[in-house]
Amino acid sequence: MTQESSHAADAASASGVHRVVVIVDENSNPFELGCATEVFGLRRPEIGRDLYDFRLCSPEPRTLMRDGFFTLTGVAGLEAADTADTLIVPNRPDIEVPRRPAVLDAVRRAHARGARLVGFCSGAFTLAEAGVLDGRRATAHWQWAESFRARFPAVRMEEDVLFVDDGDILTAAGSAAALDLGLHLVRRDHGAEIANAVSRRLVFAAHRDGGQRQFVERPIPDLRDESLAPVLAWAQERLDSPLTVSGLAERAAVSPATLHRRFRAQLGTTPLAWLTGERLALACRLIERGESRFEVVARRSGLGTAANLRTLMRRETGITPSAYRRRYGPQAS
Repeated sequence: MTQESSHAADAASASGVHRVVVIVDENSNPFELGCATEVFGLRRPEIGRDLYDFRLCSPEPRTLMRDGFFTLTGVAGLEAADTADTLIVPNRPDIEVPRRPAVLDAVRRAHARGARLVGFCSGAFTLAEAGVLDGRRATAHWQWAESFRARFPAVRMEEDVLFVDDGDILTAAGSAAALDLGLHLVRRDHGAEIANAVSRRLVFAAHRDGGQRQFVERPIPDLRDESLAPVLAWAQERLDSPLTVSGLAERAAVSPATLHRRFRAQLGTTPLAWLTGERLALACRLIERGESRFEVVARRSGLGTAANLRTLMRRETGITPSAYRRRYGPQAS
């Protein structure tokens, strides 16, 4: 696996492109590395500009990946971590084995200078070992939650969520949740339209809220007529209408209680939470496309009033609609 030349990487950094660096250590998991590469490392000709400058680095010239699947060579040295705007830390299945002191020092230096830190799956153990998670919220794969709590009692472990965004430190649960968190970061950095474009390229759900459960009771419905897909598609075309849980249940020809059970089982969330998330995502897209009248945005997205739009947007994105427009609207670029 090769990297861009240092000249190209320096040019990207100088141009202001956000630099994402992944530390790969011995026995790292290939899947999460692949997720990071897919989200942050590929060129996006359909978008027309580079979203990130992406690099891999390792404390050793040759890094044996998990279970000896392959050996990684030709990547930058660990000093590349000192140039990261976002640093993705190593995740490994051997959670009881201490991380290298050099890797932990690199994580501490990045945190001290204000870089954003990301841990996929067992990457939360790396962050906790470095001491940057004390008093903070985090998640990891559910099967390691108790072990994590026992070793790091100062960290607020949230075991049944897809990912946790705690501002400058973000953690994701196992495997596929790395893609959810990656797309969440793209959405934070570049807005909903760009995140949707990246998700289409990945053929992956554009938005699964971080608070959804890590696993669902029945990932593949036993009966075809229990699939939520038809009612979800129907609702997405009518987000500006006064949709209710009772209305969705009627459309699905089930009781509201049954609809709740199916949402929990198939999506890991509630009908109301899903509906609110879809409406907020639509509101973000409308703002990015140039709609400046927030009362119109609220009405067309089904959020009702500009005041409700402001409340939900601040709660879910951390910024107001006006700040979102300045950051992601047509004039932002």
